[in-house]
Amino acid sequence: MSKFKEGNLEAPTRHPLNWKDKDFYDEDSLNNELERVFDICHGCRRCVSLCKSFPTLFDLIDESETFEVDGVDKSDYKKVVDQCYLCDLCYMSKCPYVPPHDWNVDFPHLMLRAKAIQFKKGETKLSHKVLTSPQKVGSIASKPIISPLVNWSNKNKTLRKVTQKVLGVHENAVIPTYHSKRLSKLFVEKSTDSQFKVAIFGTCYGEYNDPKTVIDLVDVLRHNNVEVKLIKKTQCCGMPKMELGDLDSVVKYANVNIDPLIELVRDGYKLIAPIPSCVLMFKNELPMILHENDDIKAISDAFFDPFEYLSLLIKNNHFDDKFKAIDKEILYQVACHQRVQNIGSHTKKILGLIPDLDVNIAERCSGHDGTY
Repeated sequence: MSKFKEGNLEAPTRHPLNWKDKDFYDEDSLNNELERVFDICHGCRRCVSLCKSFPTLFDLIDESETFEVDGVDKSDYKKVVDQCYLCDLCYMSKCPYVPPHDWNVDFPHLMLRAKAIQFKKGETKLSHKVLTSPQKVGSIASKPIISPLVNWSNKNKTLRKVTQKVLGVHENAVIPTYHSKRLSKLFVEKSTDSQFKVAIFGTCYGEYNDPKTVIDLVDVLRHNNVEVKLIKKTQCCGMPKMELGDLDSVVKYANVNIDPLIELVRDGYKLIAPIPSCVLMFKNELPMILHENDDIKAISDAFFDPFEYLSLLIKNNHFDDKFKAIDKEILYQVACHQRVQNIGSHTKKILGLIPDLDVNIAERCSGHDGTY
């Protein structure tokens, strides 16, 4: 009897990212693993509709002389890697061969390894380094004198053509506004004696581009008698740099964030962030990158999606659900990085409490990847 089992019969597990191993950055070792996994994907093709990585791979195979992976030039593997946005949907929702299956396929983390090698070799474009530095860009672009000029230039058709040539951001792509009144300036401390305590990781986007939405979240929490703090002196969560393959920066940022976050966790605070990618980074990715760090594990356990936390309030009879009726139809696009947290449909659940509100769900990738 074969020792191999049919996939997806057991709950998926995930191994730590062994980025410190000597073989991790070895290109021959990488290519051998890419060939092994690509061959498994070739025989399955279940993920063909998820993203461009899989159609790119299958086209390379189908157009090769052998119609097999061995007919694909290894230099073309990069074409597959470049199309992966590390959304994790293939791992979480499609692939039947993830651990504990014997074939041990982790396509996203294999792509991450390939991106990390590309970054180490200096093959990353300067424009990509800029676009994956939202905190540095935001801290400059949101300055009072600079933000009006930045926002004006981002709406100027002529200058947008220049931006497209220099940074690769399409001239018609929507670029978020930069606000000189940052989240950290708008947030006002208020103390309560509530047993429910939350600390918000503001995120780069919340701090510089959309502080009003985070303040709205604060108002919702306080309306439900939750003590709210804004976490200060933090760095970017590191997700953009991880998607670039810059793992050294990911660890550098994490080491800055650990101290203020773990102090709040020890004081009994739950942690939330308004951006799904940032939540996923603390919940899932950093514990696999810094798997020997107990503080990261504790931070991960304390991190919640905002609507997941609101559901926790409902469970504890601490949520005011007396909503006014809203006779409107809305579209709720479920972010990939929210779906792969495996927390359930908490946003849909909360929106469903609003009378007369018609909520349509879109469970498809926005195609944005956080960095254009």
